[in-house]
Amino acid sequence: MSDDPGSGSADRVAFDPVAFLEEAVQIPSHESVGSMRSFVVETLDSRGVDASVVADGCVVAEKSSPAPADGPHLALNTHLDTVTPHVPFDRGPAEEGERGHEAGNAREVIRGRGSCDAKGPLAALLSGFLAAEPVRGRLTLALTPDEESLSLGAAALTGTLPGSEPRLDADLYLVGEPTGLDACTAAKGRFQGTVELSGVAAHAAEFAGANAVAAAEGALAAIRTFDADADDHPQLGSPKLTPTVIDGGDATNQVPADCSITVDRRSVPPETAEAFRSSLAAAVRAAVPDDVGVDVALTDRESPFFEAFSTDPDHELVEAVAGAARAAGATAGLSADRGGAVRPFGAATEASYFAPAPTVVFGPGDLADDAGAVAHSEREYVRVREVEAAAETVERSISRLLGPR
Repeated sequence: MSDDPGSGSADRVAFDPVAFLEEAVQIPSHESVGSMRSFVVETLDSRGVDASVVADGCVVAEKSSPAPADGPHLALNTHLDTVTPHVPFDRGPAEEGERGHEAGNAREVIRGRGSCDAKGPLAALLSGFLAAEPVRGRLTLALTPDEESLSLGAAALTGTLPGSEPRLDADLYLVGEPTGLDACTAAKGRFQGTVELSGVAAHAAEFAGANAVAAAEGALAAIRTFDADADDHPQLGSPKLTPTVIDGGDATNQVPADCSITVDRRSVPPETAEAFRSSLAAAVRAAVPDDVGVDVALTDRESPFFEAFSTDPDHELVEAVAGAARAAGATAGLSADRGGAVRPFGAATEASYFAPAPTVVFGPGDLADDAGAVAHSEREYVRVREVEAAAETVERSISRLLGPR
């Protein structure tokens, strides 16, 4: 751990991120985050930090420096919930196939639901927050309750939920997710919509009606070629549009009047959800017969879709996190190629709600390793040394961003 003056290393003795993670993984939070939220609030309170529960169940705590106007407002964010089902806790040696394992060197891992997504990142963020003593600027810890479902908490916290008022408006965001200790500066957005084709029913024996199912041929062609002229994003590459579900027709001897196609959209900046919807509607309209109606709608949801975001890889926040991760990884004895890279993140996250403010996604663990899925899987795990390195990375990053100039 860092021994730099002002790094708060004395507080690190009072908070052990690995011990916290061991307890946290044993608390089920796939159906309700109530117990997990209480555990976090009690952890903060026991160390003299007042935490508030606001905005549909978010936990918020703050530390202000003696000179809050002389530095940025940095927010540390991750989520308290996990996916179903709960997977029991276990701690033991890494096994073959678990990323980072070296033959003959039994590196410990913590297994169980949430170990990497996202209680491991939470442990690191809490550790850095508790150790922090900002010299300038402000520091906020903002934990959300439902990232794995509708993200109503994050939407309410940022004021993007209809009827809500913004409670968090930071200059910089560090978002905890499993990135293998890399600094992730961008992620594709994720939208879902439905293409509704409406024709006119008729007896299949007659040359009559307007066949909505037949019109799907043109609609699918429009979907397939939708991004033919799209430019690649410098960090995220090309967008992706995938038809996932198709349904139409009511009887085997009837010209079908209706057909629907559900699509999954992985967007890149600067595309918004509404811009995607209107562009797809125009493309499908041009590709199907005039006697077939076209309606393209985004799937109803209470909170906004996750739109794509990107942060300049040369931003100070990125440099601070990536540099700190490389240093912390070396201290923890991790391999030289583990952590500290600057790259996009592979999944959509609540980081979307914080853009366009500079945002980095960071944390211990992986979405997947060479043996398959890790996050959201029955074999979810995180390496103990990575949790320790992540905690040091967060502490070092805060010290650089909110410490003396």
